[in-house]
Amino acid sequence: KALGVKAKGRVAIKISTGESNKTNHLRPDFISPLVNEVNGTLVECNTAYGGSRSTTEAHMKAISERGYDKIAKVDIMDADGSMELPVRDTTWIKTNLVGSHLANYDFMINLAHFKGHQMGGFGGVLKNQSIGIASADGKAYIHTAGKQKTVEGMWRHVGNQDGFLESMASAAASVHDYFKQEGKDIVYINVMNNMSIDCDCNGNPQHPMIKDYGIMASTDPVALDKACLDVVFNYDSKEGDTAIPLQNRIKEMHGTLTVEHAAKIGLGSTKYKIVELK
Repeated sequence: KALGVKAKGRVAIKISTGESNKTNHLRPDFISPLVNEVNGTLVECNTAYGGSRSTTEAHMKAISERGYDKIAKVDIMDADGSMELPVRDTTWIKTNLVGSHLANYDFMINLAHFKGHQMGGFGGVLKNQSIGIASADGKAYIHTAGKQKTVEGMWRHVGNQDGFLESMASAAASVHDYFKQEGKDIVYINVMNNMSIDCDCNGNPQHPMIKDYGIMASTDPVALDKACLDVVFNYDSKEGDTAIPLQNRIKEMHGTLTVEHAAKIGLGSTKYKIVELK
């Protein structure tokens, strides 16, 4: 409502369902008011590693254990395979393989948990929209910077860090373009709570060292992730409330490149204005 965008038609809410009950994924009771407000379907895709969510059957079991199916319908979008989306930037990937059920939705709320990430440096709406909406095979394609389109043996081709980060930007742009077709739309939300240096795909993440900050939203995913990064890098750290470990994780993995490349290919702007809601 604050963004002035009305959720209409068949509404998908993209979340991460978390690798275990120890992870910092957004809990069902926290997101249920939003889900109910828009009559949304929670959507996910299977992972490209072993874990508890690598198959649709295992993923649905994990979802049930976490209680998501008690607040809404849940759709594993690549349960029936992938569909291809065109990409505007073909530096690394030539197409984007997303869950085929994406075609069933008219509107998406990209509801991301902003935190660190052991491979991408950080995870926000750009990661939630690239790796998160990619099918398992699509995840392999992005992680290998275009070298492999199937999960099997993908980790042999992982190692091009900047290619991986730029591939995420390219994939995120393709999903944004898809939802900017006539009759469709998309909005972006980052929840800045429980900001561990580790992603929700890590079943045993490090404890967050930085206090909860709040929630940011935008129609521009680049501006949103940039604003959240600026919060982290300009944080007034002190004992018991420090952003330094998260800053170091992002620097170590060159994580800001995803935002920079997304801006370079025209997905959005790194310029923004923060409007506080009272």
